[in-house]
Amino acid sequence: MAKSLLNSRFLPLVVLAVIIAIVPLVAPSGFYLRVAALVWTFSLAAMGLTILMGYAGQVSLGHAGFLGIGAYSVALGPEYLGLHPLAALVLGAVLAGLIAWIVGKPILKLKGYYLAIATLGFGMIVSLVITGESDFTGGPDGMKVARATLFGLKLSGASTWYWVTAGVMLVGAAIALNIGASPTGRALRALHDSEVAASATGIDVASKKLNAFVLAAIYGAVAGGLIGLMNGLVTPDVAGFMNSIELVAMVIIGGLGSVFGAVVGAAFLVVLPQALTALHDYEQMVLGLLIMVFMIFLPAGIVPALRKVWTERAA
Repeated sequence: MAKSLLNSRFLPLVVLAVIIAIVPLVAPSGFYLRVAALVWTFSLAAMGLTILMGYAGQVSLGHAGFLGIGAYSVALGPEYLGLHPLAALVLGAVLAGLIAWIVGKPILKLKGYYLAIATLGFGMIVSLVITGESDFTGGPDGMKVARATLFGLKLSGASTWYWVTAGVMLVGAAIALNIGASPTGRALRALHDSEVAASATGIDVASKKLNAFVLAAIYGAVAGGLIGLMNGLVTPDVAGFMNSIELVAMVIIGGLGSVFGAVVGAAFLVVLPQALTALHDYEQMVLGLLIMVFMIFLPAGIVPALRKVWTERAA
């Protein structure tokens, strides 16, 4: 019974729903709900990378570029096009998917280190454009984001954004889990193991890799848009290199190829720095040390390691 429950496709959704329901009951203030909302938002972006890296085996070091596209879409859309902020969020996701489709065609022909460097270059270009076009984007100072409304209700406050980001994250998790269990997901895992073998079985490798890249971009853009709407301000940092590295770290620490692992990794890298602020100058050093310890003793990631322990005890 325990083993069948563990292997259920819907178990991560059930666990996430329970956690989402419990957090507001134990959170002592709105600050903790805001931190939790950031966890859900970065979890969404990490889920996109889970599809790209965990399913398809394609490395991206510039994924924060798509967060930047989504974040600045919700700022620029209402400002220059008169769009509703939520319509701008959808437009940003479509734009990110289109850019990923155009850019992905040539760079996904690369492999290994070359692909990593190419995606890194893409992320740097997005960041430089956002910073350099100060007449439109506000440059390094960023720009304000219009407050969103839904059915006449203003979306503001930690509690409201907690439930909004949690709901969007759950939808993203459900989609990612269904993709993983679908023929497309099995095809992506096949090319993750060997592109040559996957091609020999009739899988269109180039098309599947491009699909994964586009999906990851859309996830990232939606997450970036939510960050912008929640903060009421966007800055070029959202598309910065360190954000890309943190997203990759979230996926690896939580468990490569695990949707629930993306949430665990995001929680690790969002919550832990908040807990380490008391260490002041040693915060980054301790965080880096903890990441090293996790990678040494749990190389497969936190969730796969826990799954292994659970399975062994259940057997």
